[in-house]
Amino acid sequence: MNVLLDHLAEFREGFIGTVLLTLASGLLAMVLGVIIAGFRVSPVPPLRFFGTAWVTLFRNTPLTLLFLVAWFVVPVIFMPGLSPWAKALMALGFYTSAFVCEAVRSGISTVPLGQAEAARSIGMTFFQTLRLIILPQATRTVLPPLSSIFIALTKNSAIAGAFSVTELFGVQKLLSDQGFAIAWIFLWVALGYLVITFTISGLFRLLERRMGVAR
Repeated sequence: MNVLLDHLAEFREGFIGTVLLTLASGLLAMVLGVIIAGFRVSPVPPLRFFGTAWVTLFRNTPLTLLFLVAWFVVPVIFMPGLSPWAKALMALGFYTSAFVCEAVRSGISTVPLGQAEAARSIGMTFFQTLRLIILPQATRTVLPPLSSIFIALTKNSAIAGAFSVTELFGVQKLLSDQGFAIAWIFLWVALGYLVITFTISGLFRLLERRMGVAR
């Protein structure tokens, strides 16, 4: 208990850092995931190829390797001067977007084909059909897998602590280096992650109930 009370500021800063990183990378993953899912079901072959390549690359690459690329390759070749937080955001957002894409694509496949055919028959374009007809119906079946994806994202954000990003798991390294009992540190860090993941789970359950998602 003493380690929490004596270093409450560090735990609070790490907790807030994890929440902000999870929210920002989750938003990036959602935007990219929906776009890439649209590419994957597009009738345009180059877009389908790009979407497939994106998912194959990021879903099958270890997240730690993506962090290393974000730290040591991206600043040298593409964007020099990126902050550690921005690099972590890119690594987590791009990685998670591949899983969001597959969840969204799976939801799209549950919408009857006749819906898209009816939309095309009244002159709607592919992307209008996707945005106005398909995605709103697919949302109900996409919510349960998205809940698991964002909970996994929260836990994956712990890797950022090893790359000088202020987040919850990084607090344990700071305090354990100062000689505090590792068991108590891990206990409070674990409770912090549980608060975040239970909150995410609760929010998605609320959304599922409001939208009448069938189990």
